[in-house]
Amino acid sequence: MTSDILKKAREYEERVSAYISEKERPAFHFSSRVGWMNDPNGFSYYKGAYHLFYQYHPYSTKWGPMHWGHAVSRDMLRWEYLPAALAPDTPYDNAGCFSGSALELPDGRQLLMYTGVQEHLSRDGVRRDLQTQCLAVGDGLDYEKWPRNPVLPGDVLPEGFSRQDFRDPKMFRRSDGTYGCVVGCRTEDGSGAILLFESADAFAWRFVTVLDRCWNEFGRMWECPDFFPLGGKQILMVSPQDMSALGLEFHNGDCTMFLIGSYDEQARRFERENVQAVDYGLDFYAPQTTVTPDGRRVVLGWMQNWDTCFAKPEDKWFGQITLPRELSYRDGRVVQNPVRELEKLHGRRVSYADIPVQEELTLRGVYGRTIDMTVTVRPRSECGYTSFRMKVAAGSQHYTSITYTPLTSTLRVSRDHSGTNRDFVHVRECFVRNRGGEIKLRVILDRLSAEIFVNDGEQALTLTFSTPLSADGISFQSQGKTVINVEKYDIVTQG
Repeated sequence: MTSDILKKAREYEERVSAYISEKERPAFHFSSRVGWMNDPNGFSYYKGAYHLFYQYHPYSTKWGPMHWGHAVSRDMLRWEYLPAALAPDTPYDNAGCFSGSALELPDGRQLLMYTGVQEHLSRDGVRRDLQTQCLAVGDGLDYEKWPRNPVLPGDVLPEGFSRQDFRDPKMFRRSDGTYGCVVGCRTEDGSGAILLFESADAFAWRFVTVLDRCWNEFGRMWECPDFFPLGGKQILMVSPQDMSALGLEFHNGDCTMFLIGSYDEQARRFERENVQAVDYGLDFYAPQTTVTPDGRRVVLGWMQNWDTCFAKPEDKWFGQITLPRELSYRDGRVVQNPVRELEKLHGRRVSYADIPVQEELTLRGVYGRTIDMTVTVRPRSECGYTSFRMKVAAGSQHYTSITYTPLTSTLRVSRDHSGTNRDFVHVRECFVRNRGGEIKLRVILDRLSAEIFVNDGEQALTLTFSTPLSADGISFQSQGKTVINVEKYDIVTQG
């Protein structure tokens, strides 16, 4: 039965979204139907389509009591909005239905697991909301909350673990037909840990072990975990809060990281071997993966971060999701590239080979704000070059820049001149592998964002901007002599 609270949300989103023009939205990145959106939830394949749920406050473009928005797609790029799936309408989730996951049950139903947040006033009169893990079961459109919720209450936690910071369950099905689930939690030392639970039927769960913990080394609370095999390794993906910068690998604030290691399935023991940032840009958080029918592991994330999420007063929606990215493991790193489905949206092609660059240069046909462009840069002489800069979304007053400095092997993105009038971070740098001054940059623009993939996916950098759409120029410049190859496709989402 659909509650009055959920009905109200569904009626509201249907009514208000009718007044939002598609031209106001990204062309091929998912955006909130109305109101506010943050974390992607329940990213999964079910009944012949990809399902994406998301943290959602339909009534304003600011964070509020969390609902679950819902959409479906055949290609992960063109999405159809469905009615909101969950609303905070029970005592155990009256302060919000927070992040979680989805999977298909053997009987064909779709199971959602989410964090229910309950308002709780302690004996000393302080509000300390309780977080528990809850279930809902449905058919891909409507969902009923499980009558025995919560299925993971606070009393299942080990001693010293927080009931106020216990959230974001990510379920997975094992090869033997049983189920596992990873959940983030805060520990007695104030930092994060990832707990493993298991179940025979996905309804009755028990605590198994602590897979890994922070020990205050990588931020504080670890949110939005995911746990999956990749290329012979086991990956534990987490989103740390309150990170302090560690070189150029991790920046201050809210970050994302791959913990790369091995996993003993029998002993339920994860051994961490390496740590890598998921994204090196300005706007990326709370990623989640799924597996496609043909076996690809695909990740997407919230294309924003908590310190820069300012909607304009006139906005009817706020929040985007990144391109889905195929994951692989190569040379000790997790590699990310846009899903191959993007190539089916390629329109007009423009290409150039062996173009010398020094003074600022534009190329005929190389422009646009909905494009997929690959630029390969290499030195034109033995003396090399000191820097190469590309400007995108450029006009008479605005641009976003991408600069490579081969001497330090650093790539720098900046939206200082993108038109933003807020005083927050606009620049980010990362180290890239030095290949004798050569670098390959795949730049994907979609009206209000850029995603940059370096050297066939060794690094990814994501950023949003609010530059007027009339600023669609692209230019190239180098200090010293370079040669570039350019291949650019317009992205066509209609037809």
